[in-house]
Amino acid sequence: MAFFDLKKANYECGVARVATLVYHDIKVKEGQEGMVKMANLTDLIEQYLKRLLANSETGSVDIRRNQLAEIFSCAPSQINYVLSTRFLLEHGYIVETRRGGGGYVRITVLDIDPERDWRMLIDSIGETISQQKAEAIIKRLLRDGLISDREALMMSAVIDRDVLNVEQPWCDVLRVNILRSLLIAVYRTL
Repeated sequence: MAFFDLKKANYECGVARVATLVYHDIKVKEGQEGMVKMANLTDLIEQYLKRLLANSETGSVDIRRNQLAEIFSCAPSQINYVLSTRFLLEHGYIVETRRGGGGYVRITVLDIDPERDWRMLIDSIGETISQQKAEAIIKRLLRDGLISDREALMMSAVIDRDVLNVEQPWCDVLRVNILRSLLIAVYRTL
């Protein structure tokens, strides 16, 4: 198993060096006074890992959690947080971990195969779904080129909690029924 050598690639000056050299095109927000604000550490780690995945020929990357934490000058638990909140199955990723001295993290991007994965995607959303998880599915469809920006905006609008305007848990039940119908409609147009 070949690991991406994070130390060799960018260890020289910590987070600032990683942000500048490795992910120089990270999206930053411009403040009111025209000053550029740096993305928070969680966003930076997420974007860094997504860049590694984008540059991977296999659609997966193996990294060592401690090495990544050292580069970003953070605790390994911060890496765990990014992996457990930003690289979920509904976002289109599988994360495999192995702990111990030779431990690693393998992140794999899942692509939707219309012939094989649509039924699984539709069935996997269950009887209820939070707005956050529904949005993650919509973003995944957009990322995979299965829906347009306009369709993603419309889908997000109709599942919004303010639009549904019903109390929990009925809001999540209504949202899953709408999302399931939207996914079936998109599948039929492929």
